[in-house]
Amino acid sequence: MAASPDPLPLHLPRLIGTAALSIGAQVGGVVVLLGQILARLVPPRLDRAELVRNLHKMGVRSLPIVSVTALFVGAIMVIQAAPLVTRFNAKEIVGWGAGFATFREVGPLLIALMFSGRVGANNTAELGTMVVTSQIDALRALAIDPIGYLVLPRVLAMVLMLFVLTVIGDAVALGGAMVAAKVLLDVDPRAFLNSLFLLLDEWDLLTGLIKSVVFGLMIALTSCQFGLGVTGGAPGVGRAVNASVVAAASGIFILDYFSSFLLG
Repeated sequence: MAASPDPLPLHLPRLIGTAALSIGAQVGGVVVLLGQILARLVPPRLDRAELVRNLHKMGVRSLPIVSVTALFVGAIMVIQAAPLVTRFNAKEIVGWGAGFATFREVGPLLIALMFSGRVGANNTAELGTMVVTSQIDALRALAIDPIGYLVLPRVLAMVLMLFVLTVIGDAVALGGAMVAAKVLLDVDPRAFLNSLFLLLDEWDLLTGLIKSVVFGLMIALTSCQFGLGVTGGAPGVGRAVNASVVAAASGIFILDYFSSFLLG
């Protein structure tokens, strides 16, 4: 006679405990990986050619999709605000509203999500493939440090490129918002820029840029940790990529909440 499944009140704590242990193991792995990376930064021990390749692959190749996304995001913000702007005749603050939302939240958040989906997932797949094909073991056999040769250049490239892409994306989003404001609300571009520069301060811009660095570091560590921890052959690579994208997206929103609270 087959055993009956555990009743839900007994099965639920097991599921919660298993999930908590899994999350704890991944977080612990990320912390250990961060320590290994920091140990190789003083003094710097990395492959500069690999760093340059990753800067191009992760930054330059991500620029078109980030620019298109930012352009339409800026226009969408004006479209959503248009009814209220028209109702209260608040055309003089359209530039401020678009800039405030872009610099502090929309820019760094959406660009980080796009970056995670394109670059983070690809990084996990590459490292995971190297693990299952024993390329990581081959590097160790040749006395080549995988952290310094593979991981450190990728982490630095992700952090730096997400920062640069956020700056470019903010500018493109404001350009899209300015065009949309002119077409939909007949807001003169000079009035748009005046409200942008007069009502915003440097901290509004710096808040988003600080967030981009935090998001970039989190995406880099998460994607590397899941990639290096692949088990189970080729199917394990697919599971690692899926888990990496989910963990990165969740981490971005969690870090965005705490950074918004701390940065004001």
